Amino acid sequence: MAEQGDFARRILGCVESIPAGRVMSYGDVAEFAGTRSARVVGNVLAADGGTVPWHRVVRVDGSLAPHLLDEQRQRLLSEGVRFVGARVDLTRFRWDGVSE
Repeated sequence: MAEQGDFARRILGCVESIPAGRVMSYGDVAEFAGTRSARVVGNVLAADGGTVPWHRVVRVDGSLAPHLLDEQRQRLLSEGVRFVGARVDLTRFRWDGVSE
């Protein structure tokens, strides 16, 4: 159980470190936290209750979670993130977890 807690803390720590105006995909966060399971990232964020900037995590193609679309889009736009159609412009706004 402690191991799972440590894993969740790594995921939440990664999401917390994403700078305003930047995004990572669920898979990017998973890799950063030491796993290949993007689904686990989504589960941890859902269980977290919004204490970290969850809106900065998007699907690998830049699309948003359908059930959170309006709120997530508004939050990202307010941080200066731009979209190409319905998807985040990942070439400009994807964060690699290192540089800023």
